[in-house]
Amino acid sequence: MRQRERAEIVRQRLEQHYPTTPVPLDHGDAFTLLIAVLLSAQCTDKKVNEVTPALFAAGPTPQAMAELAEATIFGHIRQLGLAKTKARNVKRLAELLLERHGGEVPATFQALEALPGVGHKTASVVMAQAFGVPAFPVDTHIHRLAQRWGLSSGLSVKRTETDLKHLFPKHVWNKLHLQIIFYGREFCTARGCDGTRCPLCRELFPKRRKPVVLQRP
Repeated sequence: MRQRERAEIVRQRLEQHYPTTPVPLDHGDAFTLLIAVLLSAQCTDKKVNEVTPALFAAGPTPQAMAELAEATIFGHIRQLGLAKTKARNVKRLAELLLERHGGEVPATFQALEALPGVGHKTASVVMAQAFGVPAFPVDTHIHRLAQRWGLSSGLSVKRTETDLKHLFPKHVWNKLHLQIIFYGREFCTARGCDGTRCPLCRELFPKRRKPVVLQRP
């Protein structure tokens, strides 16, 4: 089976499994989405969703968030990994939105990635989900599954993103990246599948007998 044939099977099966793709991080607008994605680094979406209601009640806008003391932000998110660094970044990010962008979340990769704590993946999520710009954010689920499904060598996260963008039409990127994440959490987990066990791995590579050796992000 050729790589593009595998890609099309992946697209069809994931569309059957997940016809709708709600964003897993609770948010109300582009600003709260940006903060939630920033906080999700090295942390589960579930844990982030537990702490953000109180944080967003205290700082629902860049103006309100910038006015909070860093210690106050830390108090709301202290359960999260890297909480001290994230608290500092959240406050400074809010200040920079006011200083540089009139209190609005910018809708360009360059401007987003210039904000503290915002890398390419975070910017990609915001561009895709807040502004509808085609993007393919690659997290650990996507990086792992792209290798198991023979869609990328996985030499780096950047390479995985490039490979997936090449294989799938642009109009499905925003939905597909969430579908892959959902599938990875439900069926093709880090411990539950090694490239030979889940339904898609078995369909794509029915003769595969050895576990897939993954390249790490």
